[in-house]
Amino acid sequence: MSIIKNAIGFSHYQGTSTAYVVHLKRGRIAHQGVGQSFWFHRSTSVISEVPGVDQELPALFHAFTSDHQDVSIQITVTYRFADPIVASQRLDFAVLPARTDDATDGRTQAGAVMTRLAQSILVANTSKLSLERVVGHVDQSHEVLARGFEADQRLKTLGVEVVDLHVLAIRPQSDLEKALQTPLREQIQSNADKATYDRRMRAAEREHTLSEGELASKIQLATRRSRLVEQEGVNARHQAEAEAAAELIVSKGHAERLGIQAKAEAESTRLAGEADAGRTKALMDAFEGVDIATLRALALRDLASGIPKMTIGDVTITPDLLSKALTAWAA
Repeated sequence: MSIIKNAIGFSHYQGTSTAYVVHLKRGRIAHQGVGQSFWFHRSTSVISEVPGVDQELPALFHAFTSDHQDVSIQITVTYRFADPIVASQRLDFAVLPARTDDATDGRTQAGAVMTRLAQSILVANTSKLSLERVVGHVDQSHEVLARGFEADQRLKTLGVEVVDLHVLAIRPQSDLEKALQTPLREQIQSNADKATYDRRMRAAEREHTLSEGELASKIQLATRRSRLVEQEGVNARHQAEAEAAAELIVSKGHAERLGIQAKAEAESTRLAGEADAGRTKALMDAFEGVDIATLRALALRDLASGIPKMTIGDVTITPDLLSKALTAWAA
């Protein structure tokens, strides 16, 4: 806030960085700008301070929809005084001479103008729409309000520029608002129930899938065990067949060896018999024509050769001695 100090016959003005000062001396601009400092005479000066910072204007008013429903509309407008000279001329921002009524303050005047403008724009737009469309499409009301402020020429003649605006809420009466909220609440509850049902179904499906997986694992394990037992049986059968085949080969080999041995023994016996027969025949052929006495002697000798030697006291009987005795006996 600016500071005015009085001296003898003159006063001193010290401005701030947030206020644009306009000093009129005898109807002409003597000083203007932000942060001004000057001397002036009260009797010939008029000083106005136009705010240099953005101003916030909240507003709340009622409107009727096309289906005759009362709604309350809450908005906020951010504006600034883009042309301080024009604003000081069209609105009352005087600090000297001092005002006695704050209702005539320039900011109050500008706020009233913008509030009436916003109300006229939104009331006209709301009257064309149904309650459901007005409440459900706040962004449309915002667009209509923005276009209305941009097209209004009066704000420009006041040196006012709208920086930003928002339609914060459009609400019907409380009982009607509850009625409008009921379908949405029912839908939300329905969605919640559906989500709960879907969650339970997914849990049941997961449990079912898990059970099927466990069953499949058991079946697969049992199948593998069955295949293992079957393979062990096949392996045992093959091993038994291999052992039997080996034993058969061994038996056949043994039998063949026995057969060969038997054949060899038979052949040996046959050859021995043939040799004996040949020897006997040769002996018989040799004895042919020998007299009987000689044959007897030979027989006795052979007989005596089969008797073992015996010793009786000091008498020794040998085959030769016995043969001679027998020959002599036979003669």
